[in-house]
Amino acid sequence: MSTLIDIADALVASLNAGMFSQPFKAERKYQPVFELPDLQALQVCVVPRSVAIANATRNSGYFDCAVDVGVQKKVNPDEPAELDGLMTLVEEIADHLRQKRLEDAPQAAWLSIENEPAFAAEHLDQQRVFTSVLTVNYRVRR
Repeated sequence: MSTLIDIADALVASLNAGMFSQPFKAERKYQPVFELPDLQALQVCVVPRSVAIANATRNSGYFDCAVDVGVQKKVNPDEPAELDGLMTLVEEIADHLRQKRLEDAPQAAWLSIENEPAFAAEHLDQQRVFTSVLTVNYRVRR
């Protein structure tokens, strides 16, 4: 299987084994598209994003793999406590992954996490949906 898919699957397993302030079941998807009724429940999706390959030695390379972790839920934008809870969950997920190897992909070294922007303001404004995406970067030498 591809290095990127191996990492995405390991990330799903890690999230599903973790303890968070709000329960969820992470799933790997290629297109995380939901109808609004589906977003009444918290959705956490892991989406393979990209791979950059660079030389490590004459015989091996660095595979830098980026995987997105999306958190979505239909909300009332006028309820700051609900939004605060989701922002806290996103930070908990980042803390869960930060500076750790994935149990199911120990060859992947954690590099970084980005959360830019912290949430999609247009989703909140137009659809009343909280959307936040963490991009997690891992490196595999092979």
